[in-house]
Amino acid sequence: ISKSPSIITLCFPELFDFHGVPMTHYFTDNWEKIQNFQARPDDILIVSYPKAGNTWLNYILDLLYFGQTSPERQTAMPLYARVPCLEIIIPSKPGTELADNFPTSPRLIKTHLPVQFLFRSPFGRKTMVYVAGNGKDSVVSFFHFDRMNMIQPEPGDWSSYLQRFMEGKIVFGSWYDHVNSWWKKKQSYSKLHYMFYKDLVEDTEWEIDKLCCFLGLSPSAEEKERIIDRAQFDKMKTNNMINHINVRFMDLKMSPFIRKGTVNNYTIYM
Repeated sequence: ISKSPSIITLCFPELFDFHGVPMTHYFTDNWEKIQNFQARPDDILIVSYPKAGNTWLNYILDLLYFGQTSPERQTAMPLYARVPCLEIIIPSKPGTELADNFPTSPRLIKTHLPVQFLFRSPFGRKTMVYVAGNGKDSVVSFFHFDRMNMIQPEPGDWSSYLQRFMEGKIVFGSWYDHVNSWWKKKQSYSKLHYMFYKDLVEDTEWEIDKLCCFLGLSPSAEEKERIIDRAQFDKMKTNNMINHINVRFMDLKMSPFIRKGTVNNYTIYM
């Protein structure tokens, strides 16, 4: 793989079956530590299928909890360190280690794990927020993400990638199984708030109000306005604490980490 000097050289990982779900070793090598992880009573899990708006929701929640009380964290560390991905293990600290060493409370932890994996873990009874994206938008975004990300399998061409997506033969498996199984879990688990990315785009303030009601938060009107302003797509795209500009296994010249931030982008491809 030929990359610029700032990009580390990695071999694209191979998919393999992990308890019935296609995964790569970057998301399974740390499985024992996930199983033995010390969850805290006020941990909040932010869950989604990949490329469904998780980063945006991470940032909104980080601002809701810490934008006023710890404003320095917005410039002191990137979002992926403030809201670590539980299952990832990359050429730096694994997600469990980042979360374990976090001093602030509550801990915000992101994950793309299927429902059957997470409810077997120490997080199985924690507060969770799930955001679901349109499958057609997710596959387009996932394709571009895989093109620039060295810890994802090589995507190949668009038509073959789309076929594998429809067959559930990509990392984290079937989009339909993921969003549907989490929706079913919502019906029996009261500590799970289920959101739709489309709704968050079309009425951000209303969706934040519902999220705050679920979490027991009461931000002022001024604070909500400030959060909505800071979480605008164009501002996030140029925010170096969010746009992954310093993540060395991502080639942002191939595709930006924050690419479109819209809905129905799939119409260009399908």
